[in-house]
Amino acid sequence: MSKLTHLNESGQAEMVDVTAKAVTERVAVAEATVTMQPATLKLIIEGGHKKGDVFTVAKIAGVQAAKQCANLIPLCHPLMLTSIKVDLQADEANNRVIIQSVCKLAGQTGVEMEALTAASVAALTIYDMCKAVDKTMVIGDIQILEKLGGKSGHWRAESVVEGSRG
Repeated sequence: MSKLTHLNESGQAEMVDVTAKAVTERVAVAEATVTMQPATLKLIIEGGHKKGDVFTVAKIAGVQAAKQCANLIPLCHPLMLTSIKVDLQADEANNRVIIQSVCKLAGQTGVEMEALTAASVAALTIYDMCKAVDKTMVIGDIQILEKLGGKSGHWRAESVVEGSRG
């Protein structure tokens, strides 16, 4: 079994030292969903929300969140992200919004936490903007779908490999 990398020999939490790691291109893809009432999703899709364009605000919030990851999660490294993309898709068949974020950089450590933070905050923003019309919304399925770069190379979630996401 692998050991936890954020614990030192004494079992104390500490930031991982990445000084000796090679600089490589790093990419992480994360996803989150917000499930809601059909009327709420329709309101978002049609742009009828009185607070404005929900998707655009959530997208901007996700980008900002990725850039703030090291300020939010204590042992994350501050990173010079070179690309942050947040995409939101209405999944009318399942009454939900699917949020995907992609973070990239050339560096010594991965960008999984930044991608997860972007997707999570975009989901929280949708919830915040729509809570007045739908208190039943559920944020879920927050996960890494894929990562590239570094010592572990390319990894993809089984559900993505099998094509069984849905």
